[in-house]
Amino acid sequence: MNDVEIPDQWIQAKLPDISNLNMGQSPSSSDVNISGDGIAFFQGKAEFGKLYPTVKKYCSAPRKTAEKNDILLSVRAPVGPTNLANQMTAIGRGLAAIRADENNVNFKFLLYYFRKIEPWMSEQGTGTTFKAISGQFLKELDCIVPPLAEQKIIADKLDTLLAQVGTTKARLDRIPKILKTFRQAVLAAAVSGKLTEEWRERHEISRSGWLSTKFSSICREITVGYVGKMADRYESSGIPFLRSQNVRAFQYSDVNLLYISKDFHKKIYKSRLEPGDLAIVRSGAPGTTCVIPASLGIANCSDLVIARPNEKLISDFGCIFMNSEIAQKNVSENQVGVAQQHFNVGSMKKMPIDLPSNKEQTEIVRRVEELFAFADSIEQKNNAALERVNNLTQSILAKAFRGELTADWRAANPELISGENSAEALLAKIKAEREKLALEKKAANKTRKKKA
Repeated sequence: MNDVEIPDQWIQAKLPDISNLNMGQSPSSSDVNISGDGIAFFQGKAEFGKLYPTVKKYCSAPRKTAEKNDILLSVRAPVGPTNLANQMTAIGRGLAAIRADENNVNFKFLLYYFRKIEPWMSEQGTGTTFKAISGQFLKELDCIVPPLAEQKIIADKLDTLLAQVGTTKARLDRIPKILKTFRQAVLAAAVSGKLTEEWRERHEISRSGWLSTKFSSICREITVGYVGKMADRYESSGIPFLRSQNVRAFQYSDVNLLYISKDFHKKIYKSRLEPGDLAIVRSGAPGTTCVIPASLGIANCSDLVIARPNEKLISDFGCIFMNSEIAQKNVSENQVGVAQQHFNVGSMKKMPIDLPSNKEQTEIVRRVEELFAFADSIEQKNNAALERVNNLTQSILAKAFRGELTADWRAANPELISGENSAEALLAKIKAEREKLALEKKAANKTRKKKA
């Protein structure tokens, strides 16, 4: 695992040489509660936060515990993620508690080391039901050990650098929400007439010319996709058969697209899809709408409302309207059904809409597409930046554990990494202290036996 070159002043050691390992053990279910009785109880990755886990359960009779500043390592499904205990806690089978040797190993340094090797650790689990690593695996784990003074310098530098990465990531994470708000604002402006207010002034057109109508008056047909059992009707190829998952806002998706035979398509011709149709989701994400593209060709569907615009309605404007908040509110208020709420043909026919002229619809579509393309461009750049930032954490950790972050510090402080301050001396000190402690315990046990 540690096949990278490390500074001459560093050494490698097994995990038990520099820490105490405590594999978790699940308590009796009768001793676990959510009322706060006992100490905090953690079972695995599901409770982890950025640094400390979130308390969801408590244990009144723990079998295994971790102490404050112990590293909590997820050892099963998934393997590798870490958190830090900020209090005495009970730990279940999904965790191991790793306690850096007191006064000799910096616990933050050791935590960062585990975060550096997390990608590698995630691949080490074995098992068929779920992947896990054993206590024996951890006992054989190699660790990098710099001198103690340098451990603290590395931990402090990583605290600073990774906090900056975290701040940058948090800012980038907010952008999708901002773009979602922007897109909805564009749609609201489009269907209210604000988006083309200046355009109407230039063309001396009044907003009062918009027609207050309903979809039944601006569609040649409004119908519903096929309703019936489909399990034995699908083919490996043939006529595309869309379901609600193939309809996204403004775009058709061919992910998990299914097919039916030509003969079955003819039998259920009423539920066909034609280029320019509005395909509207009935249940799940009701009201979500896309325009069926000409590239799809002959197609059919189930669980969709199909609105086929007449000459008064431009398909793309209908799609803009249906994905706007005003239409989504109407969809939400007009769902029917008991077991499962859905949006039906009757509600679609009665859907009210303020309709501009075809010329203004065309201008609205052009402007919305232009603004959405701008938002898409920002989103792509943001996603690329997020990917770089996500990779940056591992890049910084890799540099830290190659000794690159502290190269200048080592050159300026040779006395803190040599002689009695060297990593070799540190390891020898840990060993001597442990041997002394073992002898003291043995002597104390003999004394107790004699008194007994």
